[in-house]
Amino acid sequence: MQIIGKTNFDFMGKKKITFVISAIVALLGLLGIGQIAMGTANMGIDFSGGTAVQLNFSQPVPIDQARQALAKHGFRDANLQEITGGNKLLVKVGKATHVQGPVADAIQDAFHKELAGNRFVVESSTEIGPAIGDKLRRDTLVAIAVSMVGILIYIAWRFDFAFGMGALAATLHDVLAMFAIFFVMQKEINLLFITAVLTIAGYSLTDTVVVFDRIRENLHKNVKDSLTAICNFSINEVLSRTIITALTTFLATAALFFFGGDVIHDFAFALLMGIIVGVYSSVFVASPIVVLWGERNKETKA
Repeated sequence: MQIIGKTNFDFMGKKKITFVISAIVALLGLLGIGQIAMGTANMGIDFSGGTAVQLNFSQPVPIDQARQALAKHGFRDANLQEITGGNKLLVKVGKATHVQGPVADAIQDAFHKELAGNRFVVESSTEIGPAIGDKLRRDTLVAIAVSMVGILIYIAWRFDFAFGMGALAATLHDVLAMFAIFFVMQKEINLLFITAVLTIAGYSLTDTVVVFDRIRENLHKNVKDSLTAICNFSINEVLSRTIITALTTFLATAALFFFGGDVIHDFAFALLMGIIVGVYSSVFVASPIVVLWGERNKETKA
């Protein structure tokens, strides 16, 4: 059974249009990264600092009820997470919360008043200072940069330097696209988001390698054809596989997005956007870069 039969789309012929789109996305992503570096973006508690309190209740507490209880006492943006193994609840509150006195005490007071019949004990209370947040922010940017260099080295060794540049450009495009989406939508930047970004970088690279494998195979079979024709033919050959892989991954991630709860909602959203962006970059960024690099080398040799 085939979802898509034999196709003959001119993907390389659209490279000028797609390069303009990618350039705009990349610029927005760089703006987002710039704001993160300066600490002015919508940063989560992991990067900006705040308070994390873990509570163990005597009775189960619906997370919506707990969120309403906190909202009544000024914690409208609190991040709540249920912990398996008992009636445990982790509450994270950022520095921007305007509450008089210690934040941990105010959280306990809110539950004492709103959930009076449900006794609890505080298992842990942690203050995340701005110094820790700054270090995490720096380490995050370094981790992304190191992963980009690693991708270039691996693909250049596995295929060719032109393929390495194409894979690097596509992966960097995907990372910047994720930052651009969250920057434009003013979504919170936290460690879960960074996890999603690195996950998508790996997913996109895998899809790119599949396309590159077919291009390399066809380069040996069709030595007389132009590099543009070979890239177009190769992408059309693996198009069905690419769509099926992306669709099944998208459906699994969509289940997380709709049914996973508020805690991983943004994480699942980042994965959904990343799958779309990853497929786009494999076709419209990585392969055109290989074509342009190859044509440039031919002109230089001539």
